[in-house]
Amino acid sequence: MRIQHWQDAASLLVGLWLVLSSFILGLSGAAVWVSIALGLGVMLFAIEAFVIPSYLEEWGEILLGLALLLAPWTIGYESVSATASSALSGIVVIVLAVWELTTDRDFSTWWHDRWHRLAG
Repeated sequence: MRIQHWQDAASLLVGLWLVLSSFILGLSGAAVWVSIALGLGVMLFAIEAFVIPSYLEEWGEILLGLALLLAPWTIGYESVSATASSALSGIVVIVLAVWELTTDRDFSTWWHDRWHRLAG
C-alpha cells in the first residue's frame, strides 16, 4: 500500500471527520446516518486509491461529494452545524478529487488521447 497522491490521504481524513462529526457535533435524525454512510464511502474510496491506484475512485468521490453537498437540503437537516459540516465536507471532497484528476499523469494522458482521437 502506497500513497501516490496526498489528496487521497486528505480525503481519508475528511471521511473520518464525517463519521466522527456525528458524535462530536451531536447530530440527530437522518443527518447521523447520512453523514456516517457517506463518510465511510469517502474513506473506502480513499483506501482503494492506496491499494489499487486508478482515476476511477475520484469519480466516485465526486459523486459522494455532490451527495454531501445536496444532502442537507434534500433530506432536511435540522441543525446548522450538520448542514455546514456536510456542505463544507462535500466541497472539500469534490475539490480534492478534481485536483487529483487534473494532476494525475495517467488520467490526463488518457483524457487527451481519448478526446484528441474523437475530435480528429
